[in-house]
Amino acid sequence: MQYASMALAQRIVAAPKVKRSSLAKRKLRDVLDAGGEIAAPHIEALLLGIADHSPYLWTLIVRDVGRLHGLLHTEPEEKLRAIIADVLKLGLDAASEAALMQGLRKAKQELALLVALCDLGGVWGLTQVTGALSSFADACVAASLRFLLIEAQRAGAVHLAEPDNPERGCGIFVLAMGKHGARELNYSSDIDLIVLFDLASPAFAPGAEPGAQIVRMTKRLVKHLQERTSDGYVFRVDLRLRPDPGATAVAISITTAFSYYETLGQNWERAALIKARPVAGDIPVGQSFLAELRPFIWRKYFDYAAIADIHAMKRQIHAFKGHGEVAVAGHDLKLGRGGIREIEFFVQTQQLIFGGRRPDLRGAQTLSMLRALHDDGWVSEKAVRDLSDAYDFLRRLEHRRQMIDDEQTQRLPADDADLKSFAAFCGYARFESFRKVLLHHLRHVEMHYARLFEHAPELATEVGNLVFTGVTDDPETLKTLRDMDFREPEAAAETVRGWHFGRRVAVRSARAREVLTELIPSLLKSFSDSGDPDAALKAFDAALEKMPAAIELFAILKSNGAIRQLFADILGAAPRLAQAVIARPHLLDAAIDPDQLSPRADDAAFDARVNASLQNVAGEEFLDKARDLGREEIFLISVRLLGGVFDAKLAGSAYSALAASLVRATLAQVQAAMAQEYGTVPSSACAVFAMGKLGSQEMTAASDLDLIVIYDFDSERPDSDGAKSLHAVQYFTRLTQRLLSSISAPTRRGRLYEVDMRLRPSGRKGPLATQIDGFADYQSKEAENWEHMALTRARFVAGDAALAKRVEAVIETAIGQDKDVAHIKRDVREMRALIAQEKGEADPWDLKLASGGIIDLEFLSQYHCLAFSAAHPSLLKRRTDLVLAEAAQLGLLAPDDAAILQEAYDLYTCATQMMRLTVDGAFDPHKVPNAVKQQIARGCALPDFRTLDKQLTGLRREVRRIFKHVLQ
Repeated sequence: MQYASMALAQRIVAAPKVKRSSLAKRKLRDVLDAGGEIAAPHIEALLLGIADHSPYLWTLIVRDVGRLHGLLHTEPEEKLRAIIADVLKLGLDAASEAALMQGLRKAKQELALLVALCDLGGVWGLTQVTGALSSFADACVAASLRFLLIEAQRAGAVHLAEPDNPERGCGIFVLAMGKHGARELNYSSDIDLIVLFDLASPAFAPGAEPGAQIVRMTKRLVKHLQERTSDGYVFRVDLRLRPDPGATAVAISITTAFSYYETLGQNWERAALIKARPVAGDIPVGQSFLAELRPFIWRKYFDYAAIADIHAMKRQIHAFKGHGEVAVAGHDLKLGRGGIREIEFFVQTQQLIFGGRRPDLRGAQTLSMLRALHDDGWVSEKAVRDLSDAYDFLRRLEHRRQMIDDEQTQRLPADDADLKSFAAFCGYARFESFRKVLLHHLRHVEMHYARLFEHAPELATEVGNLVFTGVTDDPETLKTLRDMDFREPEAAAETVRGWHFGRRVAVRSARAREVLTELIPSLLKSFSDSGDPDAALKAFDAALEKMPAAIELFAILKSNGAIRQLFADILGAAPRLAQAVIARPHLLDAAIDPDQLSPRADDAAFDARVNASLQNVAGEEFLDKARDLGREEIFLISVRLLGGVFDAKLAGSAYSALAASLVRATLAQVQAAMAQEYGTVPSSACAVFAMGKLGSQEMTAASDLDLIVIYDFDSERPDSDGAKSLHAVQYFTRLTQRLLSSISAPTRRGRLYEVDMRLRPSGRKGPLATQIDGFADYQSKEAENWEHMALTRARFVAGDAALAKRVEAVIETAIGQDKDVAHIKRDVREMRALIAQEKGEADPWDLKLASGGIIDLEFLSQYHCLAFSAAHPSLLKRRTDLVLAEAAQLGLLAPDDAAILQEAYDLYTCATQMMRLTVDGAFDPHKVPNAVKQQIARGCALPDFRTLDKQLTGLRREVRRIFKHVLQ
């Protein structure tokens, strides 16, 4: 059979090596019997190689032998032009969507066979092969959009200036990205597209909202190219390189795109846009769009922030030593060490760094830009030669790999026999020769790539492949996350990608995202070590959602591994505590200070710290500093409780000592301010008494303060001696108001504590401050038993000590006076029943109000104080467990009952402290993460939450039984 001198058949100079000769010859003979003779040995060698190695290509040949002969008889460049022209014409002439789709697929089959013959036969070099594939992709996208525009014109959705040239002025354009945009498309690649539209285009009616229509058109364009039919498919289409694909429609306006790139664009997106090229639709508008994006892509000055970000991106890819080593079997030609991605990365990173000031470095094609970097003095001649040769070799191998089954893969076979067969398909008679050449190129690439980043610092932790740039899940990254015990690795990857896309306000600055890139591997490792990485990551994401900025927190976490691990533990096990960190990141610094790990937690120690922090400040500064100090100290106590340094009782004592110190400091500040404005009342004094949890030193991280203020003065000299004089009653009422406001008023730093003063004489109806004689008279004549029950926990915390002793005597007299025990029992029962009626007692996890819960224990304690302290003053111990233990010692409680009550108190106290520490608001075990529940159980020295639940249930039942028995 004769061929024209320029026909493809006459230009074939290479062929794969055949491994299964008899099988290949039989397959070729079957084809020749069906479609004529091919006499030329070089053509026969090529076809035998295809028959032996490529099921996909052989299927194309067998399906239409006439097509094969037509290709062999034609000049390949002419045939390529004809295929492209026919595809573009199809976009104008297709009678239906089905006809368009069938025509595109038939053209794809012809193009695929043409390119394979030219590539395998040595007719075209790499640039011609990738150029042909890219031009065909351009034509297919353009044909589909043409068809859709004409259809939209008929429906009245757009107004086309030239229906025979529908792209002109249509306002819609398609950007090709990646290898397609650079005209470097590989054999079985998908195509990355971004569809954009200009709302100002005359193709859209004034005031129209064409977005929904263009989104529908885009989805149909994808269908035209991607949907598999009996004729196959054209291209897989990926639209995820558009701005924040998880939050935007598949087609967006150029206004939206500009806004995103200007505020949230990432360095990897800058790199991606280097290769962007308008390929369909309104090409001039697309070119104008890219021109306006140049300041985003190309920074005027050397971009060292981008360098740091790029260094971090690179180190994420290979943070784990030994991962992705240069190999042959199973090696990834694209992503593996020494692979195609490293060559591209080598070029693109330097383009980003230097291209702002060197327009010659702004091209899209890898090899030409590699040469340009050399010409501009940035790359050695050896690097250009080594990397260019490797790129050509690896891309050809990539094509061979994809020609076998039309698979989008770059991974070499792992099986030894398959690997040897692949080497033969690549033209190597001996596998060892193939292996040697491959390793030669991979190692050269690895060497030059490593030199590019040789001065970059190492990542803080080596956890494995962790790549969150781009828009797709990296399989190795998902594997790493699974190895780190993330139960939902895909969700974790999407969460981290969302941070890079700026979906949280706190990470919308470029600097925040650059620091985050460096931080993420070690942060995820810390989350992994927290015991529940998914919960820790979700909590961190929720925290970022509420933060206006995060650079300070990121910097702290990045700088210190101990802080990072503490933060991860807090996120996973104590979300409430984590909120404090989010509000004040420097709390973490204090938490790991060795001097702060186990400080004294008594009144004297806190007084020293409070006075040192608040000395020489007044007014608003005092209020802010007091709130900052209070939060920091509460956080430190909480961390010690979480870490087991403090037990629940010691934590309660520490929270209470801190609160008392802050009340003392605040009272002193208020007294000084009052004296400056109103003077002082001669021979007067005031004392602040704590009631409730502060009084009994059983506070939690979430407790408020129950306070009463008692004062006294000389009735002969009742007025203050300042320029603005006040009567003593008015003076101490105002002082109490200021004290209350200084503690509880919200400032820019929030509140110090909530304050409840309803336990003062007459409750809400009584004056805020009470003169001691009135207090004594009320307690002896008017107070009810429930008010005396509250007094059993009263404790002096601030003010005049001499006055306090007089008040304490009044309190002891009120509590210890002889009383009718039966009457006390009845009042206690009725009070408990009233609380249950008004607030409920059915929630088993409200340990305070639940039947058999903390109130039952407190009321039993207070009952014994009221009923028996006249005879046994030793009962006046304020703290519930101490009173009950003394009652047992005195024989007032049965030993077995006392043991149960003690056990209940210890477990209730521990569980309550842990719940207040970890969860904000009501505790619902169905809504609380497992890690938090496990932390609560662990804090109670129990193996799991189920055991805690079981023990609490049994104890509540026993406490209620004892309550009823004692108070019957």
